[in-house]
Amino acid sequence: MDVLYEDNHIIIINKRAGEIVQGDKTGDNPISEAVKAYIKEKYQKPGNVFLGVTHRLDRPVSGIVVFARTDKGLSRMNEIFREGKVQKTYLALTHGRPPKDEGELRHWIVRNEKQNKSYAYDYEKPSAKEARLRYRLVGHSSNYYMLAIQLLTGRHHQIRCQLAKIGCPIKGDLKYGAKRSNPDGSISLHAWRIRFEHPVSHQLIDVTAPLPDENIWNYFSDTLTDA
Repeated sequence: MDVLYEDNHIIIINKRAGEIVQGDKTGDNPISEAVKAYIKEKYQKPGNVFLGVTHRLDRPVSGIVVFARTDKGLSRMNEIFREGKVQKTYLALTHGRPPKDEGELRHWIVRNEKQNKSYAYDYEKPSAKEARLRYRLVGHSSNYYMLAIQLLTGRHHQIRCQLAKIGCPIKGDLKYGAKRSNPDGSISLHAWRIRFEHPVSHQLIDVTAPLPDENIWNYFSDTLTDA
């Protein structure tokens, strides 16, 4: 387990692709249980360890996940996320180049729960939710493009869905139009950086998560200074 930051109230983890944040119908062991075990052992905590989930990442996505270690931390982090006071930067490797090197995408997203998939539309539809993100092209190879993305809303599969809508499916993301899967079942989307005011101390928290140790990510690592 890769711990990026911890104090009395929060702990920030670099999740590996394939791990789940919370328990689900698969019955696989979630990273939240591993974090509890880590806290229990490190701090010799008797009894059950409190751990609150403040947000989630899709299973095939890697990168930053913030957990709360106290009730106070959880309630205040929930408020910070709800009010949009968390700045998150994701990195995506895509098959297509976006029409502009930087811009803002605005769509209306409809979630299909049976398919566990979302659909993006250019116009408003009944039951659709507005989805907005900003992106910037920060590097490219002969086959792939790296985009730095800031979410302005938080919708189901939003980045995956919106990038696919503009012809830029994420590498490995078969569900949203990639031609091939990644060998490990991941998709090339990484929650790279998070910035917010600490819920208790009010200090600025600014954390980045190392990229997955893979050749394709290593190729792009030198482009991140300006991301």
